[in-house]
Amino acid sequence: MTGEMARDGGLAVVLCGHGTRHADGAAGFRAVAGRVRERLPGLIVRYGFLELAEPLLSDALAALVAEGIRRIVVIPCMLFAAGHAKTDIPGLLRAFEAAHPGTEIRYGRVLGVDPGLLAAAADRIEQALTAAGPGVPREETLLLVIGRGSSDPDANADLAKIMRLLWEGLGFGWGEPGYFDVTFPHLEVAIDHAARLGYRRIVVFPYLLFTGVLVRRLRQSLEAAAVRYPDRDFVEAGYLDDHPGVIDVFTARVEQALTGDTAMNCQMCRHRTDILAFTRPAGDDPHGHDHDHDHDHDHHDHDHDHDHDHDHDGRDPADATGHDHAKEEADRDHHPHGHGPGHPFADHPNGPRSARRWPEPE
Repeated sequence: MTGEMARDGGLAVVLCGHGTRHADGAAGFRAVAGRVRERLPGLIVRYGFLELAEPLLSDALAALVAEGIRRIVVIPCMLFAAGHAKTDIPGLLRAFEAAHPGTEIRYGRVLGVDPGLLAAAADRIEQALTAAGPGVPREETLLLVIGRGSSDPDANADLAKIMRLLWEGLGFGWGEPGYFDVTFPHLEVAIDHAARLGYRRIVVFPYLLFTGVLVRRLRQSLEAAAVRYPDRDFVEAGYLDDHPGVIDVFTARVEQALTGDTAMNCQMCRHRTDILAFTRPAGDDPHGHDHDHDHDHDHHDHDHDHDHDHDHDGRDPADATGHDHAKEEADRDHHPHGHGPGHPFADHPNGPRSARRWPEPE
């Protein structure tokens, strides 16, 4: 997946989303793909999902080959480089190339920490503050940025970096990161911690591309927090969605892939080097993990750094988080992917149950 690619009718671009069973979330991704297509009228632009929605990425690629397209650029439409972007998609693309001789696939970069996304995030936050109304100075407001969470510490660090850039860039009194799953601090723990710091207003921004189960969980958590902390003003900011800045970054990733600028920053990748307690998964070759992420899928763990649209609405009376953990774990046992080694601090009291080391499916 190297070399220059000419921009002509023999080339197609496929945007790869994670996939969701949430109809609005899938529709949001399709809408973004349509807007990217409008920005690139000289290219064939399609989309596919890694799982949970149709068309699957493999089906989208097969359809292009059936049409005679042999040069394809695949853009991972994910905010951070973690398990899916580093292992699952490259493995699928490598297998597809092997099964379709003569097909050349270029793999692009994830969205990552990008000025365009920061501007879009800042706009969503400012919109929420405008809707909330005046009365609370910016310096008396705390910004809480919530990401999906990953067992890849590099991705978690990127979320924390984005939080810091937004906190300092927008002039809030304080800033904190939090995560929906896999790592810590978990969503509810992060909200409680923020509320106890004494700031009058707490702006909670879900750093997500589209709506889905996670947005619903966030709203439920904020409603519960408002009851526990009636003297705090909780403000929910909107997720990124189809903000023009998001479309700009998607379009830039396509253009970069066409010119060969596809290298990801792998300096802190857990598949390349040991990062404190995060040791490389067994069998990993640090020299074989190249910047194109064109490597053997079987040598890497599958990080559950995302929401698989399990039913998170069931409430265990003894569980303040609102998760039906028994169902979560049952769903994971039947998930088609293999499970990785989990988080090294899986028993951290501020982490979610999803940080635990899951057994391999039988």
